[in-house]
This record gives sequence, C-alpha cells and structure tokens, in this order.
Amino acid sequence: MEGKRGNRSHLPWVLAVSICLIAACVTTDNQTGVSDTALQKENKGLKTALAKSEANQKGLKERVSKMHMQMLEKDAQIKKLEERQDTRQKVLDDAIQEVVRAKAKLASLESKAEAASNMAEAEIALRNLKVELGAGEKDPDAIKAKQLLKMSALEFKKENYGGALYLTSQAKSHIKAGQIRMRRREKISVIKGEVLFAEPLSLRVLKTSNLRKAPDLKSEVVTTLGKGDPVVGYSYKGEWVRIHTEKGIHGWIFQTLVGAR
Repeated sequence: MEGKRGNRSHLPWVLAVSICLIAACVTTDNQTGVSDTALQKENKGLKTALAKSEANQKGLKERVSKMHMQMLEKDAQIKKLEERQDTRQKVLDDAIQEVVRAKAKLASLESKAEAASNMAEAEIALRNLKVELGAGEKDPDAIKAKQLLKMSALEFKKENYGGALYLTSQAKSHIKAGQIRMRRREKISVIKGEVLFAEPLSLRVLKTSNLRKAPDLKSEVVTTLGKGDPVVGYSYKGEWVRIHTEKGIHGWIFQTLVGAR
C-alpha cells in the first residue's frame, strides 16, 4: 500500500514535466515556422531584385550600343567635314581657280553655245536634285554645285567660255555624287527599329566576317567579307549595322566587326 501511495505522490511531477516538454516542442515548431516564412520572403525579394538588375543591365547594354553607333557616326561626319574643309577648300578650290586663269589666257576652243548649253543642263539637274533630296539646300554636294555654277556664270560674262565650261563640269560631278547617294538610300527598305545615319559612313571590315540578310545571328549568310574590305554603312539596329559592299551587296554585320576608314 505504501509503494502505491509513493508512486501516486510522484504522478503530479511526471505530468508537470510532460506538459513542459510538449509546450517546448510546440514553441520550437512555431519558431521554425516563422523562420521559414521569413526566408521565403527574403528569397522572393532577392529574386525580384535580381530580375530587375538583369533588366537594367540589358537596357544599359542597349544604350551603350546605341551611343557607340552614334559616336561612330559623329566621328565619321567630323572626319568628312575636316576633309572637305581642308582638302576641297584649300587645295581643290585653288586648283580650280588656277585652271580657270590658265584657260582665260589661252585661246578658248570651246564655243559660247556649248558653254551655255552645259550651264543650262547643270542648272536643271541641280534643281531636280534639290527637289529629290527634300532638304537640298543643306546637302553638301548641292551647295558646292551651286557655288561652282555661280562662278561659271561669272566667267561666261567675261567671255571665258573655256573656264565656264570647266566650272560647269565640276558642278555636274557634285550633282552626280548627290544623285548616286540618293539612289543608294532609295534601295533601303527600313525595318522596325532601324535608324538611318545622317549620311553614309565610310567603313572597313576589321576581320573576316559574315554578312547576313537580317540583323540576326540565325539569319542567312549573304557573303563573307575579308579583313580590310571597304564598305559603306547606311543605318543600324541595336548592335547591327546595315552596309553596302563595293560589289553592290547589301546586308547586316555586327557593329564590333567594322570600324571607320
């Protein structure tokens, strides 16, 4: 009887310890659940931040690519302007004046009628070019042709028909250059996202490269270009440049594969 009473006296303690252990387990489970939820939220936040970062990097890469092409275009324009100013204005203009003076001293074999006829033809061609170009008054070849025709008219008044004819032929050369440039642009069918250069760029191929039909690595290869091949760039889309080869072939090439001539 006493043994049974002793066992009964310990029963409350056993129950108390059991309750504490159960409570501890429940608390641990609750704490673990809270921790998992926090980790899930943090993981979700990191994924969102990573996706946003990747999108920003893609946008930045596209902006850098566009800026690279714009810089290439500006460099080519500056180079072309410098060449025109330094070479044409100083050397070519001096040479033209010298030829005009030489022809004035010599007996002119060209007739007045021939000089007048050529001047009239050049004037008509220049007017047509301005209309076709749209902004003809700002076109460099149209501007130069107009200047040469004015000089030709002055020499014609001085009865220097040989000099007038020579100046007219120089004006016609500039008119023809403008017509060729315009016709090359007319052949281009602009696609979505394509940006035309202000004027064609003189470029060269930096290493052996494939010329593709469309601005895509999976696009059909039109031809293979060799290192140093001269090409003309007309526009760009993303990281691709539309070019024209000396053989008259059009296509797209990756921008890092071409540089300024």
